[in-house]
Amino acid sequence: MFKFKELCLPANFDQQTFIIAEIGQNHQGDINTAKKLIEVAKNCGADCVKFQKTDLEEKFNARALERPYVSPNSFGETYGEHKAFLEFSETEFIILQKYANELDIIFAASAMDAHSLKFLAEINVPFIKIGSGDANNYLLIEKAAKTDIPLIISTGMQTIEAVRKIYKIVSKYHKNFALLHCVSAYPTPYEDINLQVINLFKEEFPDVAIGYSGHELGTHITVAAVAMGCKIVEKHITLNKGQKGSDHKCSLEPHEFKEMVEKIRTLEAAMGRPIKVMQNSELPCYEKLGKTLVYTRDLPKGHQLHANDLNIKVAEPKGIDGAKFDDVIGKILITEVEKDDSVLTQHLN
Repeated sequence: MFKFKELCLPANFDQQTFIIAEIGQNHQGDINTAKKLIEVAKNCGADCVKFQKTDLEEKFNARALERPYVSPNSFGETYGEHKAFLEFSETEFIILQKYANELDIIFAASAMDAHSLKFLAEINVPFIKIGSGDANNYLLIEKAAKTDIPLIISTGMQTIEAVRKIYKIVSKYHKNFALLHCVSAYPTPYEDINLQVINLFKEEFPDVAIGYSGHELGTHITVAAVAMGCKIVEKHITLNKGQKGSDHKCSLEPHEFKEMVEKIRTLEAAMGRPIKVMQNSELPCYEKLGKTLVYTRDLPKGHQLHANDLNIKVAEPKGIDGAKFDDVIGKILITEVEKDDSVLTQHLN
C-alpha cells in the first residue's frame, strides 16, 4: 500500500520524489489507448498513473452540458457529449486499475465531484487528487478529507488565502495531504510559473508535503521544482502531442517523460546530504594536487615549530594536510628534518 506520510518527512533525504504521470483524458476515450499510456508511464519510470473521474450530472448543471461545443478539440456537438465521449465507466476504471496493478504502478484519479469521490474511495485508491478546478470547492475538499484517504491538492487559479483555507479544512481531519503549486494555463507561459511559490508553501505549511503540477512546455521547470524541494511532481503524458485535445500540447511524449524522470533521479543523487567531506571520488585528485605541509629549512631535533618554519606545497610523500598549518605551530620535532621535507606525523611529539 502507498504510504503517503513517508513523503511528508522533510528530513528524509533518502525519499525519492514521487512522480505522477497525468494521463487525464489523453486516452481519447479509448480504453486500449489508456492501457498503452499506463504501460508507457511504467516504462518511463513514473511512480503513478493518474486519471480523472467525473459524474457529469454531479459536476455540471444542465445548461453547461447543453452548451454547444464548437472547437477543433471537440468530441461532440455539446459540451456534455464531448465530456461523455471521454469519460470511462466505473467498470472500465476497475479494469484500468487492475491493469496498473499487474504492471506494478500506482493507480489513482482526480475526484471531480462527490459521487466520483465515493467511487474512488470504494475501489481503495491509495490517494485522491483534487484538481485545481476544485481547489475552491470547499464542500468537496471537506468530504474528501473526511474519508481519511491521503489527498493531493493542486492550487491553480487560487490565492494564498484560498490555499490557507484548504489547509485549514483538511487539517481538521488529518495532515496526510500535499499541496501542489500549479498554474492553470495550457501551456503555462514561463513568466507566469512563479516557482518561488514553492518556497512560500514550504514556509507556510511546513508539516505537509509540497509539490508541483506543471503545464509548461519541456521538462526543465519540473526538474527545477525538485531542486527547490518538491517531493511530488505531476506532468501530463501523451502518446502524440498532435492528437485532438487541449492537454496534449502541454503534455510530454514518452521519450520526454523518460528524460524528465532520468533528470530528476540524477538530480536526487547529486543533491546528496548537507555534509561537506572529501568524497572517495576526489581521492585521485587529492593524491595528485592536494597540498602538504613542508619545512622551509633544515631543523634540528627538539626544535619548536614556528610559522616561518612551514610552507604548503604539492609534495611527496603526502604528509600532514596543508589545512592543518595552525595545528602544527608550537609542536616539537622529535627528529631532525631537512628543507622541503614533507611534515609527517611521526616527526612531531
